[in-house]
Amino acid sequence: MFRKDTHCVYNPPTYQGVNTPIFTSTANRYLGQDEILYPRNYNTENQKVIVEKLCRLEHAEAGLIFSSGQAATTTALFAFLKSGDHVLFSKEIYGGTAKLAVDEFSKYNIAYDFVSAADLSTITSKIRPNTKVIYVETPSNPLLSIVDLKAIAEIAKKNNIVTVVDSTFASPINQNPLLLGFDIVMHSGTKYLGGHHDLCFGTLLSSQSLIDTIYKSAVNFGGSLNGLDCYLIERSLKTLALRVEKQNANALQLALALQERPEVSKVFYPGLPNHPNHDIAAKQMKGGFGGMLSFELSDAAKTDDFLNRLQLIIPALSLGGVDSTICQPATSSHVSLPESERQELGITNGLLRLSVGIENMEDLLQDIDTALKG
Repeated sequence: MFRKDTHCVYNPPTYQGVNTPIFTSTANRYLGQDEILYPRNYNTENQKVIVEKLCRLEHAEAGLIFSSGQAATTTALFAFLKSGDHVLFSKEIYGGTAKLAVDEFSKYNIAYDFVSAADLSTITSKIRPNTKVIYVETPSNPLLSIVDLKAIAEIAKKNNIVTVVDSTFASPINQNPLLLGFDIVMHSGTKYLGGHHDLCFGTLLSSQSLIDTIYKSAVNFGGSLNGLDCYLIERSLKTLALRVEKQNANALQLALALQERPEVSKVFYPGLPNHPNHDIAAKQMKGGFGGMLSFELSDAAKTDDFLNRLQLIIPALSLGGVDSTICQPATSSHVSLPESERQELGITNGLLRLSVGIENMEDLLQDIDTALKG
């Protein structure tokens, strides 16, 4: 009905107040009611309002909201997997997702392979008769690699495999995987959907039939949210389009500036024409290429000095907020991986992941310039 920026703000006229009331009660009357309301049943009013808004943004029929992105990912995977099944993961996925597979799947006799999702022939060759799920992330964390969602969806459908994509870095403003043929889209809402470094949640959005399947596991796993957090999420979503638009613009300018610096050896940003998958990103991302970028310092030994000299950009974990933050993936998001595996993935000690905020561009450039010069 409306465009994305309007959907971020719009609430159907359900209540007299413009904002949705906060329903804090975990005990609800049930006599004579058609539905038993309970937060762990994912059916309270505050939960429903958020899901409905996100469904409009992602062109989904249904969805669920969870207490973290990891809870959403875990629930989605175990909803479609059983002992003896097999999963294909893109090797570029978030370290926490990879750790979930490595630490937990063997306990349930679930097999998995990590493959380069950019290599479609390898994906096809790794599919087994018992492959049930293909899980990818695009743009990826932390190297901003791009996966051709439409191509992978076509491969999966031919083999009756459920596809799941972590679309956190793109947000619904820049990318809609369901329109490209993917079955389920996951967001770590802690990042762009929340946008202020003060909320932890995740979401799954899909068809009604697949969400019905996921729901059965979700109720058992119990990763639900309370009414107050839901209210804050709803408030944050109202500015999502505005925030992402500014972050898109800032990130592109910073990426262009960084690749001209002699102190920087590489810049990873899908909006740059020299990005190896720029053409694919341009086809499946709309309105911009996101607010995330990574870069490598020419001298990795100077990484700590660079981080300590920053005055505006905050060395901090997490991402997607209005404040610009930066971290060293080798010592944070991917610290659980052995160094040999990190090197194989291209995650060097000199790699820095920058989450670009909404600050003034000149101030961001000045902060980086001062830190690089020392």
